[in-house]
Amino acid sequence: MSLIIDTLRTSTITEELNDAEVEIIAGLFEVQDFKSGEAIIHPGGEQPDNLYILAHGEIQVNIQSRDGEAAIHVLKPGDLAGIITFAGGTSAHISATLSAIGETKVLSMPRVKFETLINTHPMIMYKVMRGVVRDVHGIVRRMNAQSAELSNYIYRVHGRY
Repeated sequence: MSLIIDTLRTSTITEELNDAEVEIIAGLFEVQDFKSGEAIIHPGGEQPDNLYILAHGEIQVNIQSRDGEAAIHVLKPGDLAGIITFAGGTSAHISATLSAIGETKVLSMPRVKFETLINTHPMIMYKVMRGVVRDVHGIVRRMNAQSAELSNYIYRVHGRY
């Protein structure tokens, strides 16, 4: 339980929660272990609608390009994954493969467990979803900055490498 609490305290989803609220949500998570190279999330097929939080290790995010798979990001402890399906999307919306780099521990919470808080702890749900939105906003800001940097580079060298 210590790993779960410690990881939750580093995550955006608990920024607005007090210690008692963190304890409540911690009971909804379980720890999953992944070996190096093992896929945690991948396109195609049926995927669970779990929210994942990296507890230990690193996760590489790959997308399919015409030249094969390309690594686009590496998740660090405290980072979220599975946000789209957790928030109500379907596995058809998954476009990246997330694979463990080395021995990796991930916190996992199924959406149905989270939804048990609707009647008993609606403010916890609200605060957690605000944290999820903050996380997504950070991803979008990072992608926008990288896109602007790439555009500036291409403009400066007139499209030449």
